[in-house]
Amino acid sequence: MTFGPITRRSVLAAGGATFVTGASGLLAPAQAQGVAPTPSMRGGSNNYRPGAPIVERIGGGGFWMTGTVRRAGDGAPLAGQRIQVWAHTTEGHERDPHSHGATLTDANGAYRLEMPQIVGSFGQAHAHLAYDSPEFETVFLRPLMDHPSDTTLSADFVLQPV
Repeated sequence: MTFGPITRRSVLAAGGATFVTGASGLLAPAQAQGVAPTPSMRGGSNNYRPGAPIVERIGGGGFWMTGTVRRAGDGAPLAGQRIQVWAHTTEGHERDPHSHGATLTDANGAYRLEMPQIVGSFGQAHAHLAYDSPEFETVFLRPLMDHPSDTTLSADFVLQPV
C-alpha cells in the first residue's frame, strides 16, 4: 500500500477526525442534555419573606403574574409547587408584608396570581419571585417588565431536585 506525502492539510484533517470521533475512532451517539435548571438571579431575594401566605390575590389586583414550573432534566410540569411573588406596586413597596403572597401551580405546572400594578423601583419595573420548598433547590427570580405600563409579566421556573 502506498501513502502520499504528509502535508499540513492531511495532519489537520487527521487531528480534526480524532477530535470529533475520539481517540477510539468510534462516533458516540448524540445525547440530549435535557432541560437545564433555572439559576437564581442576582437581587432576586431582596425583601424575601419566608413563609408568605398563600393568597387568592395580592391587594386590589389588576396586574397578572404568570408562569410555569417544570422539573430539570425531563421538563415535566410540576403541580402543587409554591411560588412566592412580591413587588413594588401602586399599593405598597416590595418590603411591605401586604405586598407579598404565594400561590400553587396547577396540574399543568402553571401559576397565576393577580396583584396591583407593578411600578418602577430604582428605575426598573420588576417583580420578585421565589420557589422555596424543600423538594427542589431554591430559586429566586427578578424579571424586568418590557414596559412600565404592561399589565402582565411571566416568569418560568425549571427546578433541580435536591
